[in-house]
Amino acid sequence: MAVTVKECLELQLLEVEMLLSMFPKRGEFSLDEDAVPSIQRYLRNADGALPPQLEYRIALDVGEVKAKVELQVLLPHMYPQIAPQLFARSDALHRQQQLQLNTRLTSHISSLDSGDLCVCEAVQWVKDNCLPFLENSKTSSECASKEVRVKEMLHRMWIYSHHIYRQELRKKIFDCAKKLNLTGFCLTGKPGVICVEGLRENCEEFWRDIRYPNWKHISCKHVENTETEGSIDNLRLFHGFEDLQFQAHGDYGLRNDYHMDLGQFLEFLKQHQSGHIFQILFGVEGKLSDN
Repeated sequence: MAVTVKECLELQLLEVEMLLSMFPKRGEFSLDEDAVPSIQRYLRNADGALPPQLEYRIALDVGEVKAKVELQVLLPHMYPQIAPQLFARSDALHRQQQLQLNTRLTSHISSLDSGDLCVCEAVQWVKDNCLPFLENSKTSSECASKEVRVKEMLHRMWIYSHHIYRQELRKKIFDCAKKLNLTGFCLTGKPGVICVEGLRENCEEFWRDIRYPNWKHISCKHVENTETEGSIDNLRLFHGFEDLQFQAHGDYGLRNDYHMDLGQFLEFLKQHQSGHIFQILFGVEGKLSDN
């Protein structure tokens, strides 16, 4: 007999209750305050729209040194019938160690029986298997400090959205950029544009974090990579993460019916050596009007 979305969501809530009992301390288990209530509302009225996918983070202390590892969890509506999206990250891990850790984690989860709840299993696996990666990362850091500086890559992503209005969404964008040491900007309004620049894995994590669980009208229009033997900070076009709010056209009283002044935006791009991006974002060549 086929399993329904409702049955899967009920199991997801049971697993969240179990995890909350395992991680009761403040900061150990983090999820949006409306995540569980939105699922509960759907379960009371399954004829309505599906709730956002359940997304949360679990902070783990690994080993005697209590190294911090965060397990990020995104559950499809049909989990546990469909595998969850899991990603373990730690500031103590280098890019390669983090990639290897997550490859092994994904392989382990895929080996489990389909239909079984597995986030608790993933938590235990990370605790049991993360320490060797952390130790290797420490050793490689010590070796790297004695070697010639290797080349680094600056990654820059240009992201387009039909609009960006909601305060909670903007807060998520800025908090995420700050956490991942990304510079760039967020253009609020209609259209909405985001640029982030920094290490590739940080940009990709930012993209993964903001687009899920339920942002439909958003796409990454263009990516730029620049290699350097020095610090990537020397290649950044932006010194911080800016909040852009240009003069708007239209009726301010209609929340979803005002457009940003794209002429001002084009001028801003040219000031940051990025005028060519205008055509990539909007499909037309940008021209500044004569004053």
